[in-house]
Amino acid sequence: MLATLLVSSLLTLVSQSVAPPQQSSPDKVAAASPGERGEIPVGKCECSVSVGAYGIPVFFYRPERWVGERMILVMHGVMRNADEYRDHSVAMGDRLNALIVAPLFDSERFPSRAYQRGGILREDGSAAPKHEWTYALIPSIAAAVRSMVGVEGMPFSILGHSAGGQFVMRMSAFQDTGAERLVAANPGTDLFPTRGMQFGYGFGGLPDAMSTDEHSRRYLAAPLTIYLGTADDQPDENFETSEPAMAQGSGRHQRGLACFWSAKTLADARGWAFGWRLVEAHGVGHDHERMFDHPNCELALYGKGGVPPPEAKSGLPADQQKAEQGKDARHNVK
Repeated sequence: MLATLLVSSLLTLVSQSVAPPQQSSPDKVAAASPGERGEIPVGKCECSVSVGAYGIPVFFYRPERWVGERMILVMHGVMRNADEYRDHSVAMGDRLNALIVAPLFDSERFPSRAYQRGGILREDGSAAPKHEWTYALIPSIAAAVRSMVGVEGMPFSILGHSAGGQFVMRMSAFQDTGAERLVAANPGTDLFPTRGMQFGYGFGGLPDAMSTDEHSRRYLAAPLTIYLGTADDQPDENFETSEPAMAQGSGRHQRGLACFWSAKTLADARGWAFGWRLVEAHGVGHDHERMFDHPNCELALYGKGGVPPPEAKSGLPADQQKAEQGKDARHNVK
């Protein structure tokens, strides 16, 4: 009897003193670098991707039926909410059967100079070498993800909204990302192909090597989509109202139209190839989730799908109405 009590007491003490094994969070996976094989489970997860000197937090969503067909890099806005952008891309990922990859560029390491404007200029205004550009991290992130899933050469597109749209638009002018399509959705300000506006709004003030006619030609040939919500035409709390911004238009929709038609006019006049696409989400305001969920998001990314625009209230055919909008937009840009 005494022996039984002693054994029971010892077992109780052992069970109290031995902590249960630590369980790793089911939504985290091991950190990865380009060339390393990892695993991205079905559903949501996150990990840190090592690129250059940085560890970039990346939020993933893998659709259940996805087996390596494609991925979409989703660039967040000024709130630096990559996790929410991933969450709000789930329906898009399922609909398009695409792996969602949403990197986080925090404001401490990547202020607006390094995020919205890509870090191509240093704080003192001097030109940064290419290896310092934030844009240069994007091909490395894509390569790391390809290595993680073991699908070399997996096609990808890049979709950014608001500040992320600014990032994508300006990146298309300076960085060869390897993406099939770059989509700038509702950018607050646009990069016009002119040296008559300072950088951020145009190519003015940049070193000659970054602002030549040849550079403009390559920019206009880039596979860029300007994807605009037609109701994103009023200022809000994050709307830029500086003089050079207001010269582009009184709303994000107006600015995007003006940039597209100015670029197309220049390309036509010079006989240059024009790789841009203009896509609108009718009735949508400054809302990334609704932009991603809209049927025309597929049209913006892949040039197919989408829905026809509503009947033109002016009585003009839709394509003629768009041309008239372009004339108005070009007229508003000085």
